Amino acid sequence: MHNNAGEPDRSVAAVDSSELRREYRARRGEGVTALDGVSIRVEQGEVHGLLGPNGAGKSTLMKILSTVLLPTSGSARILGYDLVTEYRKVRPLLGIVFGGERGLYPRLTARQNLRYWAALYGMGTAAGRERTQTLLQDFGLAERADHRVETYSVGMRQRLHLARGMLANPRVLLLDEPTNGLDPLAARQLREMIGEIAAEGRTVLLATHDLAEAETLCDRVTMINHGRVVAAEAPRTLARLVSRHERIRVRADDELLAAVAGLPGVTGVNRQEDGSALVSVADREDIGSVLGLVVAAGVTDVGTELPGLEEVYLRLVHHGADRDAVTG
Repeated sequence: MHNNAGEPDRSVAAVDSSELRREYRARRGEGVTALDGVSIRVEQGEVHGLLGPNGAGKSTLMKILSTVLLPTSGSARILGYDLVTEYRKVRPLLGIVFGGERGLYPRLTARQNLRYWAALYGMGTAAGRERTQTLLQDFGLAERADHRVETYSVGMRQRLHLARGMLANPRVLLLDEPTNGLDPLAARQLREMIGEIAAEGRTVLLATHDLAEAETLCDRVTMINHGRVVAAEAPRTLARLVSRHERIRVRADDELLAAVAGLPGVTGVNRQEDGSALVSVADREDIGSVLGLVVAAGVTDVGTELPGLEEVYLRLVHHGADRDAVTG
């Protein structure tokens, strides 16, 4: 990757929001609150994750930070510039990747797409041509540069999105679910590219619902649920929280499940629609006794799994001990 950006002023945060609120009006006049007092701070050079389930408010926050959407109340700054009153100074500092079909013209080639956006950024013909060629090489698109984007795989389109976001050498890159819909190999390749961008010293704000992705890429993460900040911590702290609630999925008869329910540390045994049962334990150390009992009984269809992020968020919101484990 090539970095032609000047040396940044480290005295201000890359992203600094205070009590951001965004409300929508439904057709019947009912108010819908997408963001409810969100305050986050992202330092320059940091890879910061916005972690939350679908509908948590991540995309709304990203749209506000990219100056696409105005907040109902609250304030935010990018590298010291106010998003509302100084948006003309903010926009040249940003690279924005929302993904999906937005921002690309499928009947144009990758080269034509990048040249078009370079012109919109005000680059001259020669500069736009040079920058386009560099990005096509950097993102592994040079061999298919003159093929229409409509012939591209989802992974190739996401790489082109990322290239477009890097056209103007942004100091802050906003990525909204960049690996959503990608197969594991394409997702890994895109994460590697994001890591290379971050290694150049740029600030990356990454919205995702994938804890593994956040743990791989991010220095810190802010967890959002129902438009509110639930916690802000290093990914490894959140990973420990998730692993504390590891549980066992087993297929067994009612008699054996009753015996499992009586074991010390077992907090619940719940039948699932597929016929299996989820065994919840108070702590990871209790998993061994459960596995020992069911394996000794001849059960082979058994394994451990982690709860989904939404379940973790609910625990954070409703159980003070878990919240203290993250924020304390």
